[in-house]
Amino acid sequence: MRIALAKLHASVFLAGFTGTLGKVITLPETPLVWWRLLLAIVMLYVFLRLRGAFRPPSPRSLATLYLLGGSMAFGWIFFYGSIKAATVAVALVCVSLTGFFTALFSPPILKTPWSPREFLYSAFSIAGIALIFHFDAQYRFGILLGCAAAAIRAVYIICNKKFASSHPDQNLVFFHEMCGGFLLASLCLGYFMSADPSLRFAPSALDLAYLLLLAGFCTVVMYVLQLQALQNISPFTVNLTFNLEPIYSIILATLLLGEGKTFTSSFHAGLALIVLSVVLQSLHVVKNQPSPPPPDETTRRKTRELGIPLTAVSYRRLRFSGFWRMPLMIFP
Repeated sequence: MRIALAKLHASVFLAGFTGTLGKVITLPETPLVWWRLLLAIVMLYVFLRLRGAFRPPSPRSLATLYLLGGSMAFGWIFFYGSIKAATVAVALVCVSLTGFFTALFSPPILKTPWSPREFLYSAFSIAGIALIFHFDAQYRFGILLGCAAAAIRAVYIICNKKFASSHPDQNLVFFHEMCGGFLLASLCLGYFMSADPSLRFAPSALDLAYLLLLAGFCTVVMYVLQLQALQNISPFTVNLTFNLEPIYSIILATLLLGEGKTFTSSFHAGLALIVLSVVLQSLHVVKNQPSPPPPDETTRRKTRELGIPLTAVSYRRLRFSGFWRMPLMIFP
């Protein structure tokens, strides 16, 4: 259990560096996403080959995964565009609107009822971004790009849950989604380079080093660690922990890039409202976590062997710990 929790927090920590690396890489957003996807595809392909788990899905599933990957890449382009136009913190503040767009798009896509409570919590994020948008005119274009990235990310999350979450090997799902994202990024890159031949495409040596870190650690290793954590930790815990990703990312950008020196009082007030929204949503998820089902005979036998009284707390820990399953190795 402790190893799984360590992997989960390591994956969140690595995810927090995506914005900072996107800022220090001097490439424009579209070539940046193109190189990130290309390098990550090569690395994940080697990983899957070493595992002997490379089995292509059916053509229909492949088309769906490629479309999902295209939306993922499109969201990345807008996200890094927001970083280039504004700051890492501004882009990540806008990404926190993903919860609002998820509440908005989930009912028509997943055929679920509307949740007024989710809209209420998201209203704090909207108020925070509106506060920053109104008083900090220099960030307005970056905010618009960041909000578009949040909307696209929400659609990707919802559709991924609907069409790809039941696939037996999520590593393969992510690989084919990145291939689809690479195709869309290539189309976008071709369009922008034809419109602006001076667009910089080739990375410098330092940019290439940062891209390797971004693709290797902040994409492939981060995703594999997250999947490994899911082997022994409930999806509830994983999702709740990743709610803190924008906050961690803003802290890293402040410490490593010194962005906090340029923040105004309106930015701090808007950020406080967004943090409040994240806290309220997290508390709501914790409060409404479903109770575990009654223990089966296998669980009862394990508790008798370990001498653990089968209380509600001990059963929940036993059920989510998964100590009888061996965690996967990153590179077997």
